[in-house]
Amino acid sequence: MSDAAQPTAAEVRAAAEAVKAALDRHLAAVERRSGEDDPAVYEAFNELAAAAETYDELLYDRYDEVTPFEIPGAEDSLPPYAGPEEPSALSVLIRRDYSVAEPQRLLAQAQRIEAADEELPGAGAGGSRTVHGALGLLFGEFEPDEIASRHKEFGLEEGDSTLWVVAADEPAEPGEWLESPFEEPDPQQVVCRFDVSAVFDDELDGPDDEEDDDIERELGLEGDEDLEPLDADR
Repeated sequence: MSDAAQPTAAEVRAAAEAVKAALDRHLAAVERRSGEDDPAVYEAFNELAAAAETYDELLYDRYDEVTPFEIPGAEDSLPPYAGPEEPSALSVLIRRDYSVAEPQRLLAQAQRIEAADEELPGAGAGGSRTVHGALGLLFGEFEPDEIASRHKEFGLEEGDSTLWVVAADEPAEPGEWLESPFEEPDPQQVVCRFDVSAVFDDELDGPDDEEDDDIERELGLEGDEDLEPLDADR
């Protein structure tokens, strides 16, 4: 960043004062909250998060320093739950990201699927010759949970994943949402969510992990996973 674009020392100081004021407001809201999901506490939390993020950015831009704490931003948190107290229905929304790490492994598995079941859509029509076709065969043959547990066998590498449980007053009518199944859920209807990401794993990695990788390389095990036979009863 050029000197002209850097914030002034006064701007950094003002941002620090804003954090202090937001801390006071948050504490005051907590002290007088009316219940576990008091909207005033939620609002004060978001204001504190925004002030802390602004201060952290200005501090880094001006002095190349960071704060020793992290406050999640408002976009990373859910508002207070406002759904039914006793939900009679729910939707489970799951997203799992993968990268195609080993295309040849994926194609080999697809060819085995195609050979094992000639009645599969695309079988005999070159469905296993392209990554696009191979993915169609793979997800047509296996349940998503099985692919998640065996992703390395199929040449895939896991990315981020998230699971949201969303409450509802009553079940949806058959076919009601099939035309638009991936609309954004109402965050106030979310009962709970579970996230998995490599950014969390990085915080847990240590010397032991590096030693394990070295041992695998010495033994020639790294990236050398044999293909397992497909289940005979499929």
